Amino acid sequence: MIVFGLSVFTIFGLIGTGQFHCPQCGGDREYEHRTARRFFTLFFLPVIPLNKVGEVVRCKTCRTRFDPAVLRRPTTAQLADALPAAMRAAAAVMLRAGGATQPALRAATDAVGRAGATAYDTAHAEADAAQPAESAAAALRALAASVTQEACERYLADAVRIGLADGPLTPAERDAVQWIAGHLAMTPAHAVGVIATVEQSVQPG
Repeated sequence: MIVFGLSVFTIFGLIGTGQFHCPQCGGDREYEHRTARRFFTLFFLPVIPLNKVGEVVRCKTCRTRFDPAVLRRPTTAQLADALPAAMRAAAAVMLRAGGATQPALRAATDAVGRAGATAYDTAHAEADAAQPAESAAAALRALAASVTQEACERYLADAVRIGLADGPLTPAERDAVQWIAGHLAMTPAHAVGVIATVEQSVQPG
């Protein structure tokens, strides 16, 4: 007697491996990216591969399975690099717009230092300011994809403080803030609100 039919193998076929941030473990872990595929079986044995029915990512530590979208989240190491990189990008844009004055340079180095680049100094800031504006776009977009909107607000607020370090924001600096906000996935109105909040907080008295 010949027995045939369709069977679904939950996990079949290794697509790749690597490191990801496991939501279950709460830290960076090794993963396996696998695909499930439907097979035609003969005598209960898989014979002919048919259509692919899905993909999963499995944590090699806790064995939990996730949708492959989890791989878009940055690892702790990637995030540690993305935070200062984005602040450097924002600072450079503001310095180009308002001029690399000493107060602005000091504000820039303080902001980048708080973001994690403790060795960042005015020489680095001046070098960053000499780079074309578009070089900052990728770092800002990477930050926006990795952190909450509230975190993006804090980065934009630090950019505003750099502009205010040597006096009121100029029209060019306001345009720069809007450019940064756009790459942080923030609306123009949102950016205006951040500017107003920071301006109010730095007023004397």
